[in-house]
Amino acid sequence: MRFLTAFLLLACGLAQAQTPPPPQPYQASDPLSWELKNARWFDGRAIQRGNLYVENGVFVAKKPAKVNRKMDLRGQQVLINPLAEAHNHNLQTAWGWGQFAQAYLDEGVFYAAMLCGDPAGVAEVKPLAATPAAPDVSFVTACITSSDGYPLAAVLPEPTPAAAAAQQQIVLIDSPEQAAQQWRAIKARGGTWLRIVLAHSERPELRGQPQHFGRLGLNPETAAALTRLAHADGKRVVAHAESAADFEAALAAGADVIAHLPGYANTLDESPERFALSEAAAARAARQRTAVITTTAATALFKLDAGPLAALREVQKANLARLQAAGVQLLIGSDVFIGTARAELRSLDELGLDRTTLLRLATQDTPRALFPNRRLGCFEPGCEASFLVLGGDPIADLAQVDMPQLRVKQGRLLTRLAEVAASSSQASTSTADPPKKAAAKKKTGKAKAQSKAPSKAKRR
Repeated sequence: MRFLTAFLLLACGLAQAQTPPPPQPYQASDPLSWELKNARWFDGRAIQRGNLYVENGVFVAKKPAKVNRKMDLRGQQVLINPLAEAHNHNLQTAWGWGQFAQAYLDEGVFYAAMLCGDPAGVAEVKPLAATPAAPDVSFVTACITSSDGYPLAAVLPEPTPAAAAAQQQIVLIDSPEQAAQQWRAIKARGGTWLRIVLAHSERPELRGQPQHFGRLGLNPETAAALTRLAHADGKRVVAHAESAADFEAALAAGADVIAHLPGYANTLDESPERFALSEAAAARAARQRTAVITTTAATALFKLDAGPLAALREVQKANLARLQAAGVQLLIGSDVFIGTARAELRSLDELGLDRTTLLRLATQDTPRALFPNRRLGCFEPGCEASFLVLGGDPIADLAQVDMPQLRVKQGRLLTRLAEVAASSSQASTSTADPPKKAAAKKKTGKAKAQSKAPSKAKRR
């Protein structure tokens, strides 16, 4: 049986041994003032046209007094806000950061959430993320499952009860009473988010079977107790879900976000109907304002045969449609360890999600959900001036997102050329200014005298 996390960790180990050195890292210029004439940009609904101005890292209404960079886009290129990745694990260790952080910038993904890091590992990464030429990352450092729960089978060399009890990365809870007893230690792990794991919660008969050890999760009562404790302390909860029953259990617990659209995987080779969401569940998610992270790109990692894959894809399409019809907030997340949100963008496009909606989710809704106290995903005055310059309209051709021509983060030019980053704040050649006219020849002495004569007469 193939499990997603096991595959990802295997890929991680192989990458450590075989991945070539990463390319030259991105450098960030000083914050620049920009004048973008004849620009086109995506505002979440359509392509708008006009002039854009940037000063002190934000968009402003008027042209700055001093402009470092002038560009006349001539109505050809299109600006979009950077993408966001709501579910991954590849930036929550120092090694992972070294391997994948530059790929995030390269693919135009400036915002990310890492959903199961341990406090010590994340402490090493946070200084790396706190630099201008780095993706902005939200870390979850309290990841909770049952003593026989997911992802223990993937992270332990030998998935046994003794090994599970000895590890420190994941918190193990089996009852509401244990949740209350360990809450102080859970709080000490820090962070504003808690991740709880629900996996086949409707199948209690699987417990005690050796082949399923480390692949299950919390029972619904324990999930609800942990969510109540988290909310009482001002923390939010993201719930891992596998089946439609897990989805409903997460809603009953009061989770703020559900990670995984049911049907992203079928690790028990069950009937696809077990992953189909009901209209009642979708309506409840909308009523409770519970967001759902899609992660449909992760399905490709399981290498399913054509028939089972097609069946899961149909369930995914139906679930997406039902959630959208109910008004549930969707967030873009891939859970692809060797990738970024761009993989999820392509997957959802293949599933037929409306292109305009897809771009809005990736560039507006998801960044704002990850960093709710910042003005992201917009081009109005006061919004953070972070954007990608594309060669054409991504609504007409999504492949344009794969080829950013320019990356700007809070007014800073991101480039792999250190000398360009260092010199960007100096006066530079503009694509917006008309050619300068040749200077007029100096007048001769006689001509000067003739030109002055009328003015003298006028003074009389």
